[in-house]
Amino acid sequence: MELSAVTVLGVDRPGVIAAVTGSLADCGANIQDSTMTLLGGHVAMMLLVSGELDSAELMKRLRAPDLVVTASAVEARRHFCDDGGGLGYVLTVHGPDRPGIISAISAVLAEDGGNITGMSTRLTGRLYVLIADVELPKEVDVAALMRRLAAVGAGLDSEITFRPVEPDLL
Repeated sequence: MELSAVTVLGVDRPGVIAAVTGSLADCGANIQDSTMTLLGGHVAMMLLVSGELDSAELMKRLRAPDLVVTASAVEARRHFCDDGGGLGYVLTVHGPDRPGIISAISAVLAEDGGNITGMSTRLTGRLYVLIADVELPKEVDVAALMRRLAAVGAGLDSEITFRPVEPDLL
């Protein structure tokens, strides 16, 4: 089985997701992981798909008019905390918009080996909101990390919250 990373970007309209995912299914591609969002009136999709076709053949067969689509071969990898060795947290930031917010916060997390596994941001008027899923190695001093995040938040005139993730119940 080939594994491909597929990206899609285009003007949002009803049926875009159905068209792209239908085209992938017609190619025999199975969507293993995906994220889809709207960015300024554009749909942005990233999908990890498996199937019999390599990424070059997949690109030839995908039907996605008016969309920018890429497909690249990738290797399967385990997520760095999939072995149960990590801790999941949700980080939120609320404050005035300014350059460098994501950079400052992600740098503090990276110092302790923190990995942002999902993130969305929104600007509503002058209020900037960031929500991120974060995984930390078990050995991290979470209290010390929270103090450093609070200091960064104060420097950005922003409120930062950092709380453990509730476990998924399936």
